[in-house]
Amino acid sequence: MKAAWWLLVMLAAGCAEVEKQPEPVVSAEPEKEASAVSSEPKFKNSTLKYLANRNLKPQPTRPLNVKSKCSHKDAVGTTTQLDLLVKESLIKSFSAQVTMKGYGACRFNLNDFEQVEKMPQPLLRHKKDQGCQVRMWEQGAKMTIAFNSCPKACDGDAFSYLWPIMVEAKSGRCF
Repeated sequence: MKAAWWLLVMLAAGCAEVEKQPEPVVSAEPEKEASAVSSEPKFKNSTLKYLANRNLKPQPTRPLNVKSKCSHKDAVGTTTQLDLLVKESLIKSFSAQVTMKGYGACRFNLNDFEQVEKMPQPLLRHKKDQGCQVRMWEQGAKMTIAFNSCPKACDGDAFSYLWPIMVEAKSGRCF
């Protein structure tokens, strides 16, 4: 017991002689420099491995030119009717009706919209419902027409089932 007490006294005395070391100062500057140097997104190796073997090129930014007067019915009964003319990214005519079997129809007409952008993508904004937008862009040999926040252009809940309209640029065929 006396040895244990003696060991405890020696340990306490040794601790009393040790000076308290100052806390290390952490600087935030090296972190800022590291993030500023590498502004490119970091990908996982599996992502880079997948992308490395693909011949991906950026889509060129050029004026959109497409003409289409088409109708299409898909396997589930959705019917699309489109009349579209775009010259040098200026939308000359646009009328679209998409009828979803069992859900209703959505109708879009150029008279209800104003064109607010030409480049890089033509953009139509509804005159009365500012949230409703129709955007058009090129994807290789195809052109896409997408509808954003336009439930008032549709019957019931049909807007929830509305997909973008795809058009083959050369033939004008829609699907």
